[in-house]
Amino acid sequence: MLLAEKVVLVAGVGPGLGQAVAVRAAQSGADVVLAARTEPYLSEVAGKVEAAGRRALVVPTDLTDDDASAALVRRAVDEFGRVDALVNNAFAMPPMRSLGKVEFDDLRENFEVNVLAALRLTRLLTPALIESGGAVVMVNSAVLRHSRRPFGPYKLAKAGLLAVAQNLAGELGPKGVRVNSVAPGWIWADSLRWWFDHQAEQRGVPAQQIYDEVAATTDLRRLPEPDEVADAVLFLVSDLARGITGQCLDVNCGEFHH
Repeated sequence: MLLAEKVVLVAGVGPGLGQAVAVRAAQSGADVVLAARTEPYLSEVAGKVEAAGRRALVVPTDLTDDDASAALVRRAVDEFGRVDALVNNAFAMPPMRSLGKVEFDDLRENFEVNVLAALRLTRLLTPALIESGGAVVMVNSAVLRHSRRPFGPYKLAKAGLLAVAQNLAGELGPKGVRVNSVAPGWIWADSLRWWFDHQAEQRGVPAQQIYDEVAATTDLRRLPEPDEVADAVLFLVSDLARGITGQCLDVNCGEFHH
């Protein structure tokens, strides 16, 4: 029970990694606060948390809104009396265009979700995290490790998020709060299955061929599963990582070495 009697707030609970982090946290002994915009989906994940024997608090939240984010923090602390870990997983797909052509308004809007939402929520939770000696994990991306076209806007956002994590590690470390990042590569979940199916249809080949071609670029010849990335996140918020802060842990089955 790696997180026995801890409280983990997962911000940005989607059908892939966000759900995996929440459920794995519950299986590791934690109560879980679930935040995202879509309440029916949050309730579905809450059922899985409760099936693991832990409590779940559902708080539908627009994480780009100051008042909504502050209300989320208040409800979490009021319900559980503490928050031991924050996982910032909120994500909006950046525009896939070259930096020479992308619209600045699109970049600004994307930064609100992918960078500023994480900073906002971490700042709001800082007093609770100081009290509990807690930890923060920012979910980043393997896009940090390459400069392929047209991933410029994507890398720009994730590089900003990495800077947030590293600088917060320096600011909050003296107060007993650790801040780290996890950088997944491809995550073999529903959205990626859909994308591979689409590519296979366009090329007139089996979807397995698309998977095999991509997996061939990794050392392990496979793509990470959501639970594998979630376990890396939970390691970083657990006491096993009590001496680790300001770091970025790659979980990509060896696609990139860092």
